[in-house]
Amino acid sequence: MSKKILAVDDINVYYGAIHAVKGISFEVTEGDIVTLIGANGAGKSTTLQTISGLLRSKTGSITFLDENITKLAPHKILQRGLAQVPEGRRIFLQMTVQENLEMGAFTQPSSTIAGNLEMIFEQFPRLLERRKQIAGTLSGGEQQMLAMGRALMSNPKLLMLDEPSMGLAPILVEQIFDIIKNLNKAGTTILLVEQNAQMALSVANKAYVLETGKIILSGTGEELAKSEQVKKAYLGN
Repeated sequence: MSKKILAVDDINVYYGAIHAVKGISFEVTEGDIVTLIGANGAGKSTTLQTISGLLRSKTGSITFLDENITKLAPHKILQRGLAQVPEGRRIFLQMTVQENLEMGAFTQPSSTIAGNLEMIFEQFPRLLERRKQIAGTLSGGEQQMLAMGRALMSNPKLLMLDEPSMGLAPILVEQIFDIIKNLNKAGTTILLVEQNAQMALSVANKAYVLETGKIILSGTGEELAKSEQVKKAYLGN
């Protein structure tokens, strides 16, 4: 039986008087790709930021690898093996590709950095070609690869991706999703927030639909891709 790696239970998150996330509960099982889909403002990114400790829930709990991390600081959550690739990538634009990757390993023993770099360059050959290049001069797709590689340098047990296809041309979106599938096949558990519902559902073992801060539907990626409600609202069918 697969192990439950993350459990989010009844979280409620506010921005001032705005109730952004309303009693969300869901689980991520080790080895899966789980996706949260929904329109802009549905609460997807807020949910990820709450899991990673950047925002706080008024209620409920977040359990990661059987430890309650609800009140832990973000760097301590990262140390435990939960890494997030933020929306908009947020790489260090004035640093080289390799320097960005090394920054991702700040929670790891220095003895592991060389081996991790080698692993990242195997998974992202484009980054190897650009290793000495200033990150701000990379294309959008290359910057997304760099943001993902930087997160992987922390040896995460769970990788959270926030809108990885945002702003990318369709051919690059396909490349990024191929990388997501390959990372998962190699053993990385993934929690994916994505507006491109069709692509997200095509790779997901489990999927949740958020609407105005609530989960309104859940199922396998295949089940939700066939749902008339999802097709009408998110797949343009």
